[in-house]
Amino acid sequence: MSNNPYDSRPWLALYDRNQPAEIAPDYHDALAIFQAAAARAPNRPAILYFDGGLTYRALDQASDSLAAALQQRGFAPGDRLGLYLQNVPGFVLGMLAAWKTGGIAVPITPMNRERELSKLFNDCSPRVLICHHELSGIVAQVPNRPETVLVTSPLDYQSRNDPRVFAAGQPPRAAGAKELRDAIAANIGRSPSAAPIAPSDVAFLVYTSGTTGVPKGAMCTHANVAFNAQTYRDWIGLGEGAPILGIAPLFHVTGLIGHISAAFITAAPLILTYRFEAGVMLDAAAEHRPAFAIGAITAFIALMNHPDSRREQLASLRQVYSGGAAIPPSVVDAFRDKFGLVIRNAYGLTETNSPTHLAPREREAPVDPSSGSLSVGLPVYNVRAWISDDDGRPTPVGEAGEIVVDGPMVVPGYWNKPQETAEVMREGGFHTGDIGFMDQEGWFYLIDRKKDMINASGYKVWPREIEDLVYMHPAVREAAVVGVGDPYRGETVKLVISLKPGVELTEGEMIAFCKPRLAAYKCPRIVQIMDELPKTPSGKILRRELRG
Repeated sequence: MSNNPYDSRPWLALYDRNQPAEIAPDYHDALAIFQAAAARAPNRPAILYFDGGLTYRALDQASDSLAAALQQRGFAPGDRLGLYLQNVPGFVLGMLAAWKTGGIAVPITPMNRERELSKLFNDCSPRVLICHHELSGIVAQVPNRPETVLVTSPLDYQSRNDPRVFAAGQPPRAAGAKELRDAIAANIGRSPSAAPIAPSDVAFLVYTSGTTGVPKGAMCTHANVAFNAQTYRDWIGLGEGAPILGIAPLFHVTGLIGHISAAFITAAPLILTYRFEAGVMLDAAAEHRPAFAIGAITAFIALMNHPDSRREQLASLRQVYSGGAAIPPSVVDAFRDKFGLVIRNAYGLTETNSPTHLAPREREAPVDPSSGSLSVGLPVYNVRAWISDDDGRPTPVGEAGEIVVDGPMVVPGYWNKPQETAEVMREGGFHTGDIGFMDQEGWFYLIDRKKDMINASGYKVWPREIEDLVYMHPAVREAAVVGVGDPYRGETVKLVISLKPGVELTEGEMIAFCKPRLAAYKCPRIVQIMDELPKTPSGKILRRELRG
């Protein structure tokens, strides 16, 4: 790859931040980051959860007790601990306890049901599972469930019980399930036996969302996690002790790295609200005064369009980033008008432990004049990023191809899947499956996923271009474009939208808006209006459910 034109990193000349191109890691494993925070700021809140939470000292002691309880149950180095939870303190406690015993934390979306759990359990065989009371009944129906199941309530560690996110009362737990808090209380004052961690040890086994195929467990090592925690801190300029708003799910890589790990490396409070509900999130921000937030663009759209949203609720925020899906420039403009805040772009994947590209905090990302796409940012520290053609060669600057990345944040592969690993971890780096290009100044732009491209009468149609246009319509809240079968064209363009509260728009009016602004083959021929577009738990719009 020595002839790769992207190796020269032209983006380094874009701005002078008095920072090196590469960071010297302070920490080589993720647990050491937490332990350093607990040592230097023991009385600082680690978690703010409604009207409760835990200090760094309390979190350290409670996770010690839980780790000792796990070892009593035979949990050993390399064992897996499933976290089938929403954004609650128990998630962080379980994660730390797994690490303190040399184990691997496995985040699991709470939307999974018996069939999905059974497949995941077959793949990684967790020895222990921590879940909510209301999910323990689902777990009980899975024949290959873990031998130890601990349950926790979203009502634990707080007393406000906000009805907007909590169901009334305490759901019954499945027979045989033990209380997480009881396991901790029974081992107060105990510490686990030492279990040294190597940087190459797996910290998280994070399953891909499955939007493009069968979910695979990305092996996120302690070195991967530690490096990108430092990337968040140094690139974005996260201040010591400055609270972080937990918008993303903790079971998603953004929550794991951009929330938990970023909070630990700055000894900062992490603000949790069980699950995302726009009104609750706005109230939490007003109460706890976060300085940083990162989440899916759909979450920021929801905050912006909430009927009770006010500028002062988010006034404490200094940096706002979004990743996981393309950001329409019109949404950035609308959010700035509403809250006075700029949403900056982030790009990364589960396999890269969150960001490989970020917009600098000192400037806004440019919009490509030909496509109207907002740049996803610049390669961060130690990343080599380039664009590959179908034959694996670098494309000329400005020409579209597959985004390939390499660096210390890239996982070594997928759990128990050598063939799938070999397909994407190839010479030159990790082949992301995303189509994009790089401009002359080194900014990267995302066009779309390879598999989302629409072939209409032989013409390539990228949904992102149409969606960016549609978001410019003042009535549109969310939009997604998919290809559907057409006997004449092969595929035709279908647009699915939801509307802002209190406005009306017909399918014909939407098509009339698009026609003069798009080439004929790109113009939607089918428009569907829904109350809510289907999404993954992390907030990505599920295109596959819109093709019917």
